[in-house]
Amino acid sequence: MRVSSATGRFTAESLDFQRKILERSGYGQKMHAPAGLMATPPDQSMAAAREETEAAMFGAIDDLLDKSRVEAREIGVLVVNSSTFNPTPSLSAAIVNHYKLRGNVLSFNLGGMGCSAGLIAVDLAKRLLQVHPHTYALVVSTENICRNWYLGNHRPMLVSNCLFRVGASAVLLTNRRSERRRSKYQLLHTVRTHKGADDRSYRCVFQEEDQHNIVGVSLSKDLMAIAGEALKTNITTLGPFVLPMSEQLLFLATLVARKVFQVFSGFQVKKIEPYIPDFKMAFEHFCVHAGGRSVLDEVEKSLGLTEWHMEPSRMTLYRFGNTSSSSLWYELAYSEAKGRVMRGDRVWQIGFGSGFKCNSAVWRALRDIGLEEKNSWDGEIDEFPVHVPRVAPIVY
Repeated sequence: MRVSSATGRFTAESLDFQRKILERSGYGQKMHAPAGLMATPPDQSMAAAREETEAAMFGAIDDLLDKSRVEAREIGVLVVNSSTFNPTPSLSAAIVNHYKLRGNVLSFNLGGMGCSAGLIAVDLAKRLLQVHPHTYALVVSTENICRNWYLGNHRPMLVSNCLFRVGASAVLLTNRRSERRRSKYQLLHTVRTHKGADDRSYRCVFQEEDQHNIVGVSLSKDLMAIAGEALKTNITTLGPFVLPMSEQLLFLATLVARKVFQVFSGFQVKKIEPYIPDFKMAFEHFCVHAGGRSVLDEVEKSLGLTEWHMEPSRMTLYRFGNTSSSSLWYELAYSEAKGRVMRGDRVWQIGFGSGFKCNSAVWRALRDIGLEEKNSWDGEIDEFPVHVPRVAPIVY
């Protein structure tokens, strides 16, 4: 029986469309969904949304404070990011209230900035620590699902239902020199790229109402192409900071040759392809936002990465799904749980988000990250990697 989209229920065609996407998603069977969506009918109330988000955030923060042995009252900077769920009081206020943070804490709540907002939050915390000495910065990244679940039948909006799952991360940064011996990583660089001046990029991930006034997030068919353009711009900025001189010279020579070719394009000269530097010479580990199988395929192809380099991202997508901006930390935790992160190793985190944005963070391991480090992969890391068949994506 076909149900009208005006009722806020899925038609048989929409259910079949979502089923096909999930079958090709690269997802496993253990991902986390909110209790509100498991109810009949689904509970999309503010209370259910708060319960979902607070459970994820507080669980991550509890684990972090326990492992770091830092008291909540020592935190001087708090940055929280959640793109589509921004209640009043804010999520940052909820954390201040729950952990009874001190009255002069510098609290920030980032909203509407998409899946790359976790790295924006890290960048903001870094800048604050540069002017506020001898303190800790807590960065919390999450996203809400049940409040933003789309119940209409517009296909570009249905895709997000199949992608996002529950997750959260909590990271502690500090400028205290005495903490260097206990710290796991040093933040070397953050690079932010914003393509929002271009209308096509600005609208490629867009929250709006469908023709029946049901709110959803529409994903453009141009998303992968736009993400590729943003990535190229980002790596052009990042490259000089991290690449060996040989790679920089090759990139520069190709860039100059392409410019010359453009000037003399009237002549029969063979087109010069852009040179993509070998970033494997600059990094040992890559954490690519697990936004979906197509995102990972595009980055793997663009950067010439191996299956081993992409394994943390693909296994995170399989085990946890797209947990928005927190996915980068599930990926780093995977490499740690596998015992792969050694002292001096460099890690590149790459995030994509609405706007459209591509952001990077570069870290250097200050010590070997031992297998005894507890994280979100405890008790099941030996089950991975698993084989995930590659299939063609759905065209909508």
